Amino acid sequence: MTKTELINSIADKANCTKKDAASALEATVAAIQEALEGGEKVSITGFGTFEVRERGEKTCINPKTKAKMVCPPCKAPAFKAGRALKEAVNK
Repeated sequence: MTKTELINSIADKANCTKKDAASALEATVAAIQEALEGGEKVSITGFGTFEVRERGEKTCINPKTKAKMVCPPCKAPAFKAGRALKEAVNK
């Protein structure tokens, strides 16, 4: 499903205009992004949890030159599905 298809689906289910649905989706994504940037977890009951996870330093191989190099530690966004979502997907 693309962003446009998601906006259309939200508009149909919420009985609102596509413009309002797009604004709501943009605001939701922006709020989640701001929370993750601040190091917070975002938990949506019945859906799942968004969080930032720390990745440690690791040794990588450059596929072009085959040279070994060290990739520095970084942070990565992660999503863990909630039980209700898992059950809905596994019907």
